[in-house]
Parts: sequence; C-alpha cells; structure tokens
Amino acid sequence: MVAQETFSIQTRGRETVNITHQITSLVDQSGIHSGICQLFLRHTSASLILCENADPDVRSDLERYLSRLVKDGDSIFQHTMEGPDDMSAHIRTILTHSDLSLPISNGRLALGTWQGIYLWEHRTHPHNRQVMVTLIGE
Repeated sequence: MVAQETFSIQTRGRETVNITHQITSLVDQSGIHSGICQLFLRHTSASLILCENADPDVRSDLERYLSRLVKDGDSIFQHTMEGPDDMSAHIRTILTHSDLSLPISNGRLALGTWQGIYLWEHRTHPHNRQVMVTLIGE
C-alpha cells in the first residue's frame, strides 16, 4: 500500500514548528501496519529535523549554534537577492535536511520516547511551507 499527502505549515519566521501530530495522524489513518514514512520539504530555505521534544532549550541551543556557524548577511555571500538571511537560509538547509525517513511499526510511527518531528524555518520572516508525506507499507 502507498499513500501520499501534502500539507502546509505557516511559519512566523525563524523558528522550529512541531509537526509530529500531523505526521502521526496521517500514519494512524493510513492503515499501514509495517513500513516507511518518507517526509520531504518542498523548499530550499527550511528543513526537517528529528529532535528532542521534552526540553525546548535543545532547539534554542541548536538555533544559537547554527547562527554562530552561518551568519546572516556574511560579506562572502554573493546571493543576497531576497535579503541578508537568504543565502544563510540555503546553507542551513544544506547542512541539515529537507527529508526524513521514519519506520512504521505495529501501525504507529516508531519514534523514540523523546523524539519529535520539526520543521525548522531558516528565514527571518513568515513563510507557508509544504511537507509531502509518502507512506509505504502493508
């Protein structure tokens, strides 16, 4: 069995948005007992991460670390068409991921106790992001 759906997430600018509930809901509704949940973010300036979901400080620390590593408006960037956060957002996406593959086991997404799925917006202003979910299994 294969099921595919795309849903939108409205971001408020640079932030992480917990999308675990949307994904687990799609898996629950699919009727798939064992398989793979493939997630793909259809953008080049945001990413998907599997991250600790108990302490929001983890995601804040990740943001601070990445901000130190990739600075907005760095003078080495030639691509600044959409502002000082444009190229840094592209680099952030390349350093992280625009896709995730997760197992489905016993009809449920097989996440660990403290794992959550997040969309990580790398631009500083709001965007409407689209996540494509493909479920494959039996």
